[in-house]
Amino acid sequence: MAIADRQRQHGDVKLFRLCPFWQTSGSNNSSCSSSQQLNGRHWEGSGSSSSSAKTMSSVARSLLPARRRLRLDPPNHLYFTYEPGKQVKSAVRLKNTSRSHVAFKFQTTAPKSCYMRPPGGILAPGESLIATVFKFVEQPENNDKQLERKRKVKFKIMSLKVKSGTEYVPELFDEQKDQVTVERILRVVFLDAEHPTPVSKFYVFSLFAGNVLCI
Repeated sequence: MAIADRQRQHGDVKLFRLCPFWQTSGSNNSSCSSSQQLNGRHWEGSGSSSSSAKTMSSVARSLLPARRRLRLDPPNHLYFTYEPGKQVKSAVRLKNTSRSHVAFKFQTTAPKSCYMRPPGGILAPGESLIATVFKFVEQPENNDKQLERKRKVKFKIMSLKVKSGTEYVPELFDEQKDQVTVERILRVVFLDAEHPTPVSKFYVFSLFAGNVLCI
């Protein structure tokens, strides 16, 4: 009996010596699987954060003001001499400051009394032109609302990036509305021809310097 008990204990010791390796192997497998799960979650998280970052950057770009393609001179106003009952004219110089061909187009809030020449066109990189704006000045009225409405006449200049060799047609701006940029909204300023101010004198000098006579 004693010999049998010793052999049984000896066998238990051998079995115990082998068992820890099995237990360690099992724990390693569980730790490996858990680490793989964590790594998978990490990659999933990084992928979602990357996509959200791209979305945020695209939204941020859409909120930024569009880069201007044209430089205007004068930049904010169109100056006309105030001569009721007559057609007067002004001018604005447009220059393409971008690296691509640019189509431009004029719009006005008073199409019945105003028109532009040319009303639109295409400028090559670095090219410039002088557009002439004609306006019929109506006789003054006693209605203050009418006078206020006339002072609010505006001209909008839009631009569109186009390929070299593109032929200008006004429909370009309708076909690619998402790519159209509003360059400037020019307000009308009337100058007194009989009593010129320093501003009007400077304006006349600028027109002569640019070989344009609008007054």
